[in-house]
Parts: sequence; structure tokens; C-alpha cells
Amino acid sequence: MNSTHPPLPDRVRLTGEGLVLRDWTETDVPAMPALFDDPDIAYWTPLVSPFDAAAAAARLVRSRELRAEKSVILLAITLDGGEPLGEGMLRRLPEAEGGGVELGYAVGPAHRGQGLAARAVRVMAAYAFEELGAERVILELEAENAPSVAVATKAGFTLLDVPLIEGEEKGRPYALQTWGLLPPA
Repeated sequence: MNSTHPPLPDRVRLTGEGLVLRDWTETDVPAMPALFDDPDIAYWTPLVSPFDAAAAAARLVRSRELRAEKSVILLAITLDGGEPLGEGMLRRLPEAEGGGVELGYAVGPAHRGQGLAARAVRVMAAYAFEELGAERVILELEAENAPSVAVATKAGFTLLDVPLIEGEEKGRPYALQTWGLLPPA
């Protein structure tokens, strides 16, 4: 990590665009399977499938481990700080990867179509620029994931002319495009 940037904080609560993004808590664990045990989330994200109560408990533990490592912040997307509707992710990119912050998101199937992902991405991007000192914010998505491409576009990101990130996850090959956002002028 570049020492000129502040470390990822121990606690985060972001507000804006009618949303509150907050740390996951034990009380959220029962709601997680309804959010993440979904064919689209299983296909497009690295989250385990099936996503059951044990996976939810493990996700909470993992979110705390990542935070303790100061590498990733996982936040519940809510309207008012209460019921989780999805998850947002901020990951500080190593300088070897160009620096900046990568964002990610997943919205539960019952809560899609309300603009939650694009709003959450804009709130997280503003935080990355203003509080984390990011020079750039990126999203990595598959071109075939039309809903995520729409989120990137609605959130003001543009497709960058950089090589695809290719790999395999859950036995399925993928090729990720990189979408970028520069700080406001």
C-alpha cells in the first residue's frame, strides 16, 4: 500500500443518495442467504453457492478478517442503516496494479431495479476519492453482465482501454473489463 494514503478504517458508515452503507453485524447473518443465494450472484461473483446460513456466518467472519488486514471493506447496503439489501466492497489496489480503489457490489434479487447498485457505487466512489485519497476508482466486470455494465454507466464510469483480466472462478472462465472513474475536477 502507498504510505501517502490513509489506511482503511476500522469502522465505516457512508451516507448519500438515500442510502446508508454500514458494517455487517451478527444481526445481518439471517438476511444474507436471501440476498446472496441467487443464480445471478452465483454466476457473476466469487461468492459461494449455495449461500446458506453457514456461508453467511463465514462471510461475516471473512469481512472482519479482510478489514483487520486493512485490505478490503465489505459494507451492507441499506436504505436507513437497518435491513441489508445488498453488499458494497472497497478494495485498495496495490501500486503494482496501478493503485486506486476497486469497487464491487451485489444486490439481493428482491431489491433489484431500484438503482441501489449505481447509487451505492457513487457513494463508495466519493468516499474513495475524498477520504481514501484514491487517484482512480475502478470496477472489473464481464461484458456479458449487462446489469453490471448498466450500473457502471449510470455511476459515471467509462470503459478503459486496458487488457482484459482473464481467469477461472468456480470452474468457469471469465474475462473482466476494467471500467474507471477519475476524481471530480
